[in-house]
Formats: sequence, C-alpha cells, structure tokens
Amino acid sequence: MHSYRRISLATGAALLTALAAAPQATAVGAAPAPKPTQRVEYFTEPGGHPHHRTVPASPTPPRSLAPSAPAAPSVKGDGVVTSVVNNGPIGTKLDVVFIGDGYTASQQEAFHAAVRAKWAKMSAVEPYASYRNLFNVWAVDAVSRDSGVSGDPAQGVKRDTALGSGFFCDGVERLLCVDTGKVESYAAKAPAADLVVVLANSTKYGGAGYNDVVSKVGYDGIATASSDNDRSDQIAVHETGHSLGKLADEYQYDEYGTYTGAEPRDVNISTLDADRMGAQRTKWYRWLGQQSPDGGTVGSFEGGGYYPKGLFRPTENSIMRSLGREFNLVGREAMIAGFYRHASVLTAADGTAATGTTVGRGARVGVRLPAATSTVHWYVDGHEVVWFRGKTTVVPAAVGVPRDGRTHTLTARAVDRTDAVRDPELAKRLRGELSWKVAG
Repeated sequence: MHSYRRISLATGAALLTALAAAPQATAVGAAPAPKPTQRVEYFTEPGGHPHHRTVPASPTPPRSLAPSAPAAPSVKGDGVVTSVVNNGPIGTKLDVVFIGDGYTASQQEAFHAAVRAKWAKMSAVEPYASYRNLFNVWAVDAVSRDSGVSGDPAQGVKRDTALGSGFFCDGVERLLCVDTGKVESYAAKAPAADLVVVLANSTKYGGAGYNDVVSKVGYDGIATASSDNDRSDQIAVHETGHSLGKLADEYQYDEYGTYTGAEPRDVNISTLDADRMGAQRTKWYRWLGQQSPDGGTVGSFEGGGYYPKGLFRPTENSIMRSLGREFNLVGREAMIAGFYRHASVLTAADGTAATGTTVGRGARVGVRLPAATSTVHWYVDGHEVVWFRGKTTVVPAAVGVPRDGRTHTLTARAVDRTDAVRDPELAKRLRGELSWKVAG
C-alpha cells in the first residue's frame, strides 16, 4: 500500500546533481525534466486526522549520498553528540536520535532539555512505556545562526537555521518541513540511528512525517515536531507507527472511493471483514473480539489506507487514524515487532563480566531484561539451575559451577512472554541467550 511513499532519496539526489550540471538552454520542443518531490504527512490540529502533501524535494542531497559535496563551515559545538538515555550497547538497543533546529550555540542546553521532555512523553505511550529499557536516546547538536524557525509566528518570517526547518511549507501553515539531506548528515554523527526526530525550536503546533526517504545511515523516515508544544509529541509517535511498526494509516479520503486492489501487506488494513478474516485465520483474527486500549473491541471497521470503502481497519479510532489516541492491539503487536528488529531481549549488564569471555567462579555476571514480562533462566553446562530462575545477577560459584580445573559454560536464556504478542512466529523472536566460559 505504501509503494507510492517509498520514493528513493538517492534517485532524487542523482536528479538534483543532473539538473545542476545540465546546460541552461533546452532544445525546442523538449519536455522539461521533472522536479524531484517528497511526499509528507502532516497534522493540522491535535486530535485531527493527518493529511498528505507532495512538496519539492530538499535542495541538499545527503552527504552520504553525495560524498563530493563540500563540508559545511566548522561551528563550535556543531555536531556534538550527547547520550541522553543509555540502556546498553548500540547493537543490542533501538537507537533514537534527536536533532535540534533553530537553536544557537548558547541554546543547546535548552535543546537537550527539550529532548528529555519530548522523549518522556513519547515513551509514556504504550508499548514504548513497557519497553523503555530497549532504547538508547542520543541528542545531536545542530548549531543555527538564528534562534527559532521560519514561518513562526507568521508566514513571512525567515530564519537561518542548520536544517532549514520552516512552517507554511508549500503554503500549509502546520506543515513543518526540513532539509532531509542536512538531517542525514547530522544523523550520521550519532553512533547509530534507528529513529530520527527533528525538534524545531518553537511553541507553534506542527510537524511532518517523511516516510519516503532512503537513508544510508539506516533509519526509516524522519519525524519533525515543535520542541515546546506539549501536543506535538503525538506526531512523532504516529510517524514511528509507520517507520517501526510498518503500519498503514487508518484514515481515509472521500475522493479515493472504493479499493479494488489485492490484499494489502500492511497488518492493520484488510479487504476482509471480521467474519471472513476469522474464517480464513489471517491478519488480526487472533485479536477479534478483544478489548482494545484505544477503545471498544477489535473487529472490522470500514475505511482505512485512505479508502472509505473496500478496506477495513481493526478498531474505530487508533493513533494511526487520529492523534491523541493509543495504538490498538494490532498496532501494539506490530510496534513490539519493530522494537525487536533493532533490539535484543537480553543484554549483559553494565559493570559485570562481558559475554563470550572466560571468567572466574567468583566473578559477577549480570543481564538486563527489556520488560517486566521477561524472565531469565540460568544453565550450567546445559542444565538449568532452577532456584536462580529470574535472578538478573549471579556468581558462577553460587550457581553451582564446580571447582574441578575444567572450563564450564554458564548460560542465561530469556523470553519475553508479553500478552501483547499473539503471533507465534513473532513470539519466537522474543527470545535471547548469552553465555560465559567459567574456569573451574
């Protein structure tokens, strides 16, 4: 369903380069080269349905896609990376990168405070709230010449900022656009970037979701939001439903009419109503009839994927339909699947023995679990030591590793048994294992 949104940024960058190099004169009768565009999602009001618009592509190709582009002048403090939340090694956690725009060199602490406040609100939404331990959060300083962003408070206001953020993008007041190429260059400075959120230094309500970017850094899309508007965090949460959950929008446009295509790949929209879905045991049939956190029970509600007819959504009004709502049960399961695409169910605890190393019987060995629904079991040479079940820190000697001059294997195995996951194939991924060699 989202193929029209997956416009390659690399293609756009190549086209921009070609346009710049092309001669100004055009042969008589030749059609002008098409200008590259990007499709963005935006939100006119808190609690309202989102909208889409096609806007001109960012003028700056990402540096990672245009390595010959000259580097920007060096500004003191520009590009500094700060760890805001550290829950473990980057390879085992989902890394969220916040980049500020419209903050001068003296305002970077204000940006960091905005990151902490915005992440606190985003991570209060389920299933983020239950899985806070799966995330690392980074702040990347982007130093702007001017404070604030263009279009705030009025359309004619222009400000010189690091990422070129501005309201009134393409004439739409609440549409907060950004130079996605510059975002890419700053996101690349973080140790890892699985999610990217741009915070514009503003109290004005607005934001956008770029779900058509292809990043060499590795993130799927960019969300923009006002830093100091207390309702703009929902914009970022909705956008992560696309980037992490791979969820479709559950709203519609009347002009789209009736959907007549094939069954969509998206897990939260279907051509099947509840009866046919249950009979065929497909899509969200496991959740049918269950009370959903966004209100009501899971069933089949016509209208979704932009079509008012021919497609069904799981619930009346989840966050994928209107801001200010919760993810429905289908969305929560998809989000958890997205979390575990980037993060591990089990990681070694800080200050304890590293995995894969040989340790002594008196060493302290510890693990970190992602959620209260996770449990850990300990094994010595493949045999479970049941009285240590659930312990997150152990000492090999206490677990029963013998002093016999031989090397033994201590293993921790964890499983997340959350009731928010009913897909057995997904449940298989909610498992993890770590091992240590112990010199007896």
